[in-house]
Formats: sequence, C-alpha cells, structure tokens
Amino acid sequence: MNSFVDIVEEIKSIISDEVAPKKVFDKDVAAVLGISQMNFATMKKRNKIPFNELLDFCAKRSISINWLLYGQSPESLIEATNKFYMVKYFSDVNASAGGGSDIDVEEIQEIEEIEIPEEFVFMLGGERELQNIEAIHVSGDSMEPTFSYHDIVFINRAKTDINRGGIFTIRTEAGLFIKRVQKRIDGKLDIISDNSIYNTQTLDASKVEVIGRVVSRFGSVD
Repeated sequence: MNSFVDIVEEIKSIISDEVAPKKVFDKDVAAVLGISQMNFATMKKRNKIPFNELLDFCAKRSISINWLLYGQSPESLIEATNKFYMVKYFSDVNASAGGGSDIDVEEIQEIEEIEIPEEFVFMLGGERELQNIEAIHVSGDSMEPTFSYHDIVFINRAKTDINRGGIFTIRTEAGLFIKRVQKRIDGKLDIISDNSIYNTQTLDASKVEVIGRVVSRFGSVD
C-alpha cells in the first residue's frame, strides 16, 4: 500500500487544475479531503491513511481508490479497476464505545454499500466471507486507541463464538456496543473497554446478544 505521503502527492497532481496557477500545498489537499490542517499534519507524521475521506474523494471524481492506495495504472482515473468488491454499509448505525446505540440494524430498510479494494478483502477473511460482512460506525472513545470516533468497522456476523474472546459488536439492554468480550470460568462475560479510564462490566451471557466479530476497520481523522 502507498504511504500517506505518496497518496498526498497523487492527490496534488489530481487537483492541480483546480488550484492553478498557484502551487498545490498540503493545506489544499487537506481542504479537498475535508480534514483540518492540524489533523492532516498528525496523520502525515503517523502515516495514518484517512480511508473514509479518500473514499468520498474518489467517489466524487470517479477515481478507483485502488489506484490511490496501490499505485495502479493511470487509466484507473477514468475506469474502475477490473476487480473491486462491495459490502453492506449501515451509515446510520453507530455501535457505541461509550453509551449504547438505540438503532437496530434489522429495522433499517435502506442499506447502502461501500466499495473496498481487492487487496483489502483478505483482511476481512477472504472473498467467501464477504456475504457475512457488514460495516457500521464507531461512536465514543472507550475503545481507543484500537478504535476511534467515526471509524468504519467491518463486522463478520457469522463469527459469534466468544469462547476465545476478541472484539465483538454486541447488544445489551443498554444498546449496541463494540467491546472486547472475554468469557469467565463461571460463564459470565467480561465486557472490556480498551481505554483504561473505563471500568470492565460483567454480565450474564443471557443478557448479551453477540452480533458478530469485528474483523477490520477504516480509520477516520475525526
């Protein structure tokens, strides 16, 4: 995958006509991506790629995100690459890393789709698993630094076995959450936040509905 700096240079080339005749600077790239200059500088330093913003940028200009991320041929500026994949995307659903979401995925009738590059598919478990993958947003800070506010997380709804632990999307009487779940010897579940300022909750397994395992994410700068 291209580095943050490489991607920025490609974007500068793409938007050069929009800001001509002046030279294109990092602040111009930040502006077209909708990122503050402070966040942009932080991402550049950490080489943290803003997938959400890149997806929007590419969609508005009919550019394949594969071209930006993996340096594919210039023809990708006009034509989509010959292989890309779509997964279900619930843009109105926020699984909380703080208080719970009161939106039920099953109640949503209008489902969007999000395009993912071919090279990202293996991170979701391979092409055969895509039928089980759904994407939603993170809300809150209790899972930082693992997940941040407005990250898009990918959930495999076929993976609900919590015996080995892991990060899952769960539903309790308080709402929809993304948490680290660990099964205790007594059968109860520890609901763990990665942010150490939040306490671990212990719940009866009967009080927790496991929606699916979180298998990957697209990061955000918000």
